[in-house]
Amino acid sequence: MRKTIFRLHAKTDMLYYLTILRAKATSVAPRPINIILLQPEIPHNTGAIGRVCVGLDCALHLIRPLGFALTEKAIQRAGMDYWEHLDLHLHDSLDDCMMETGLQPEQLFFFSTKTTRLYTDAAYTAPCGLVFGSESRGTPPELHAAYAERFVTLPMPGIHARSINLSNAVAIAAYEVHRQQTL
Repeated sequence: MRKTIFRLHAKTDMLYYLTILRAKATSVAPRPINIILLQPEIPHNTGAIGRVCVGLDCALHLIRPLGFALTEKAIQRAGMDYWEHLDLHLHDSLDDCMMETGLQPEQLFFFSTKTTRLYTDAAYTAPCGLVFGSESRGTPPELHAAYAERFVTLPMPGIHARSINLSNAVAIAAYEVHRQQTL
C-alpha cells in the first residue's frame, strides 16, 4: 500500500507535489476507510476532517474544484500543520477517484440529509469509501439518482436541524465504520 506523505516547504504550493505524486502512481490501493469529499469549500472543515483521518489512519480524497488553496500559508491558517502525516489524494471527479483507488460502487456510502436509511443500518466492510457533498450544496442530484441505494443519513431529531457540520458528520461516520471494522 502506498502512503502519500507531504512535507511543506516555504512558499511551496501543495498542488505541485500532488501533481507529481499523482503522475508517479496511476492507482492507489484503498485504505480500509476512505473519506471522499466532493468539492469541499471550507478549509477549517477539511482540516478537522484531515485530523480525523490521521487519527484513524484513513485516506482523504478531495474531489476538485476545492473552495480553498492548498498552499503552505493556507494550510497553516486552517490549522492543518499535521498534514504531513495525512494520506491525501486529489482527484478531478468521483469516477477518477474510483478508478484510481479501485473502489467499486458497492463499496461506497453516500451521506445525505435527503434519505431515510440510517448510517448505523449499513454494513461497512473494508475497503469502503464514505462520500460527503460540499458544505453549501450537498451531494449532487445526479449522484442521488445513480447511487440511490447507497445513501445513508445521520439522525437529527432536533426540529430545527437541517444538517450538521460536515466535519462532525465525517467524524461520526468514520468512527462508526472503524467500530464495525475492528469488532
